[in-house]
Amino acid sequence: MRSIRVMLSLILLSLATAAFAQSDAKKPQTDAQKSFDTLKTLAGTWEGPVTMDGQAHEHAKGVPDTTKVSLRVTSRGNALVHEMGDMNRSDDPAKYDHPVTMFYVDEDRLLLTHFCDAGNRPRLVSKVSPDGKKIEFDFVDVSGNTQFGHMYHAVFTIIDANHHIEEWTFKLPGDKFMSGRLDLQRVKKQEVASR
Repeated sequence: MRSIRVMLSLILLSLATAAFAQSDAKKPQTDAQKSFDTLKTLAGTWEGPVTMDGQAHEHAKGVPDTTKVSLRVTSRGNALVHEMGDMNRSDDPAKYDHPVTMFYVDEDRLLLTHFCDAGNRPRLVSKVSPDGKKIEFDFVDVSGNTQFGHMYHAVFTIIDANHHIEEWTFKLPGDKFMSGRLDLQRVKKQEVASR
């Protein structure tokens, strides 16, 4: 008797999942979903130079700064995780920058929530260029401490499958802005394995 109940539960769960998938497939795709699908094509590891306010950002030794970005599709395709910084860092995460950004569709809007090293979580909403290669995010709101400022604007420009540019604008206290530009190239799997 118990095995029949378990079997029946599994069958009902399978039918519910199939019905959900079919109802989802019949909906026309919104601009937000199209933009999200475009962003998901960036899944992988990226690396490139950083420019801050139009100037090459450098280490203390005068070496131009490069950064790494990891983009990973998660939550059954419903979220995209963006991590910036040294992916292999074993140092204390409380002392080093390693911001995380989550992209997701909420009804008819593509949103990002940026979990900032400044200790807050701004949300930004997207608008897409007519050609679909530029996805721009504008500030909606922020939660958490804004004493040191917060992320205010972001633009993702997709050049091709192996090259994209990210521009991030941070709003400082006193309504001053600081911007960073990452010119990123996809890291080939062999290069990732050898690091």
